[in-house]
Amino acid sequence: MESKEMRAAYADTLVELAATNPEIVVLEADLMRATGTGSFQKAYPDRLVNVGVAEANMVGIASGLSATGKIPFASTFGCFASRRAFDQFFLSANYARLNVKLVGTDPGVTAAYNGGTHMPFEDLALMRTVPGLTIAEPSDPASCAALVRAAAAMYGCVYLRLPRKAAPYLYGSGEKFEFGKSKVLKDGKDLCFVSLGALMAGECLAAAKLLEAEGINAGVIDALSLKPLDSPAILAAARATGRIITAENHQIAGGLGSAVAELLAENSFGGGFARVGVRDLFGEVGTQDYLMKRFGLTAADLARQARAMLGA
Repeated sequence: MESKEMRAAYADTLVELAATNPEIVVLEADLMRATGTGSFQKAYPDRLVNVGVAEANMVGIASGLSATGKIPFASTFGCFASRRAFDQFFLSANYARLNVKLVGTDPGVTAAYNGGTHMPFEDLALMRTVPGLTIAEPSDPASCAALVRAAAAMYGCVYLRLPRKAAPYLYGSGEKFEFGKSKVLKDGKDLCFVSLGALMAGECLAAAKLLEAEGINAGVIDALSLKPLDSPAILAAARATGRIITAENHQIAGGLGSAVAELLAENSFGGGFARVGVRDLFGEVGTQDYLMKRFGLTAADLARQARAMLGA
């Protein structure tokens, strides 16, 4: 299956957009090699600012640039974009109703050898509390490029959660994406997985294949946006299958699982519901494969949860 680095999809799209939009600028906190934006600096050396290891300052500068009419994309590791720069992003960008696009890379277990200090399992929970903020996590290079374009085209702050590593293409080049709209990766009648991000979309599809061999028909919805959430699609799947399992590379508290739980409760859904994600734990050092098993994020874990829900 064809794949591409997600950071390359991000950087290539910014280079493409900048060719016709002179207002697009990029800010980095000394992580250009990690983010892949060296290509942008090469193409537009006067439109990329490396602020050094000063993430909160980066967000403040991005806010100032936005106030002058620029469209700033500011990126750093997700742990720093959320925990370290949260107050600046909340007040200087969002409260001020500016137009800052903040990109948090290496979310959850994709931080791998950078370890617990750099492993954000809580960034989505923090960002969900910001009024009016758009939050999205693409699931493949096509959706990444499309959501970067959508972020540039809209006025308002965006938090884009983005792994750096290669991800397989789930969608064709002509697929349309917009914030607040999910995609159905697989139809199902016995239950439905709702995933967020490239990592968990792949695990949900693999889990559905495992279950299919056992006669269980599981669907998969790729949420893509956490805020706004595609409530109609998730409610329709819940009512059609009677069972929903969320899957996220994040704490089960405050992220996708919490958002879907709130949605189902507020709409009096009486069927089965479960959350697969990190359960009140800090991150740690390890390979991504080890960390997936350590925190219960694998296809096998998802399939196990589905069997338990079905009593199989």
